[in-house]
Amino acid sequence: MNAYTIQGREVRLPVIVRDASSGAATWAVDAAAARRLIPDAFEPALIWPGKALFTLAVIDYRDNDLGRYHEVSIAFFVYRRGAGRGILGTVTDFFRAAVPTYIRHLPVDGAFTREAGETIWGFPKTVQQIDIERRPERCTCRLTMDGQAVLTLALPAGGARTLPEQHMVTYSLIDGVAHATPFTSSAEGAGFHLGGAELSLGTHPIADELRSLGLPKRALMTMWMERMQGRFDAAAPL
Repeated sequence: MNAYTIQGREVRLPVIVRDASSGAATWAVDAAAARRLIPDAFEPALIWPGKALFTLAVIDYRDNDLGRYHEVSIAFFVYRRGAGRGILGTVTDFFRAAVPTYIRHLPVDGAFTREAGETIWGFPKTVQQIDIERRPERCTCRLTMDGQAVLTLALPAGGARTLPEQHMVTYSLIDGVAHATPFTSSAEGAGFHLGGAELSLGTHPIADELRSLGLPKRALMTMWMERMQGRFDAAAPL
């Protein structure tokens, strides 16, 4: 389908992102714990024996076909079951932005984007409280779900690099069937840091999921993208 009606409004594919900011932190987490949180259709991308790649991202969508909203992505880097590349292949793919992701949780603060994301792509969006504080060189995000604190993530903001358009894939389940959604992303004002993230966890059950992975601890790296643009195409069954 190339068009959907969401809350009486037509959404046509691809969905275009014209302006956004995004910050992300990546960790090496316990692979056995990661497998318990990933559907059987996928397997965690291993960065070294027993360690899988996990990421938290905070996105401020300022101009988007789905409206203006905030989003927190709680996701694993994965391959399709049986298609793992080994540690060297995973490292190479990671720095080429070629490792797909599986989004475990995707809180947003808008009802329209929640319904659109679930209907079109099978994204696990829920409407929650997301508070973002942006300072010139630091961004802090607080996620609250069901009245309970989930996490607070602070990471460096800003940068001087320009990122050309990259083609990536994220996986989801639609009616229990694994699907792949291709998307693109480019940005100006991008920055990269070793470590750099400060993460604290609250009392919500999702915070306990993150603790089961061995968090909080030092991140491998953080990334910031300013003036981000992108495109989300249709989901296709694997």
